[in-house]
Amino acid sequence: MEPEVQPRRPRSLKKMLIIAVVCILAAAGGVFAAVAPGLAGVDLESEAGSATRTSPGIASPVVAAVKSEASPVNGAKQVNPAAPVSLKVSNGTIERVTLTSTAGEKVDGSIDPAGTGWTATAPLKFNTDYSYTFVVKDGAGRETSTTQQFSTVSSSHEADAAVYPLDGMKVGVGQPLQIIFSEPVLNRDAVEKAIKITSSAGQVGAFHWYSDKMVRYRAENFWAANSTVTMDMQMFGVDLGNGQIANFDKKVKVNIGDKKVAVADAAAHTFTLSVNDQPVKTLPVSMGDKRFPSARGFGVLMEKNRFDHFRASSIGLKPGDPAYYGDVDVEYTIRLTLSGAYIHQALESAFPYIGNTNVSHGCIGFAPDGAAWVFDNMGTGDVVNIINTEGDYAAHDDGYGDWNIPWAEYDN
Repeated sequence: MEPEVQPRRPRSLKKMLIIAVVCILAAAGGVFAAVAPGLAGVDLESEAGSATRTSPGIASPVVAAVKSEASPVNGAKQVNPAAPVSLKVSNGTIERVTLTSTAGEKVDGSIDPAGTGWTATAPLKFNTDYSYTFVVKDGAGRETSTTQQFSTVSSSHEADAAVYPLDGMKVGVGQPLQIIFSEPVLNRDAVEKAIKITSSAGQVGAFHWYSDKMVRYRAENFWAANSTVTMDMQMFGVDLGNGQIANFDKKVKVNIGDKKVAVADAAAHTFTLSVNDQPVKTLPVSMGDKRFPSARGFGVLMEKNRFDHFRASSIGLKPGDPAYYGDVDVEYTIRLTLSGAYIHQALESAFPYIGNTNVSHGCIGFAPDGAAWVFDNMGTGDVVNIINTEGDYAAHDDGYGDWNIPWAEYDN
């Protein structure tokens, strides 16, 4: 007997079952549809048309992620307050930016027309922590918020400066412009480039550094009479070196008066003042004796006082020294040097020597009427040229000895 033969199930039926299962999965949005959505036989919604999507999912095409570049970088320390604060994005746009200090002070800024850049429009402050929050939108309209922090230069690295003459002052033709920094300056070129000085008379000058903290500026010749000199210092954020950052911008306008230059002749015992190059008065004087000869050269008048008090100890004299004069009250004083040379009314004991003998400790002494006249007619920035004295030049920074430095050396 032949064995019974079982009927064979058609292979086409098995294939049909597999295809049916696949179709069911595709219709349900299963894995197969994600891999080959075209097999589902339906149109898929684009991610670009749905702002509510938070992941690529089955969307096609996928929107590129927004790339953001913020400056300063997150967590930055000792940021220069003058450094630009900015945000740049690609593959999206900037919706809003908030930059605030920990004290709640907001820093204004603006977004460019394309919406891809933001820049702060106000400077930062020193020694301050800032929070930097920006919201960006991608091509699908989804918004992302990011917050970063940074801090600016600490107070220990903040540098200021004192400027003289003060804004609006009227001074004589010999007055140099002076800046004294609170911290040492290593980057002198950067400082000089940040300072613009102009003269209404068109004079051009030069800087001269006396130390790493003090610089002065003058023209080759005295300032033109009755001109103005303007110093515009755009120093905020300038790196002085060694991490010290300038914290100021200042503008100073100085008014120059008539040209007043006096010649004090230690041999002739005379003091002759010329105004705008015309001699106007000659007065008898007594100047420094052999032990304390008056310093030679140009001196620029500094502050003046109707009454002053002099102490012999201030110039190193002690009781028992023949030149010791103790403490004395003096009238009509005008300072010539920081070390103690003055124009003033001579002490009464010196009156007999005025006009014939030098008996002072380096000062220029007048009779009462002469001292009063000079006090009333000369002032800050006017010039005295001391000649025919055995004294040497005073130190150039002992007062304003700038005019005793040859121009080729000064402009160096």
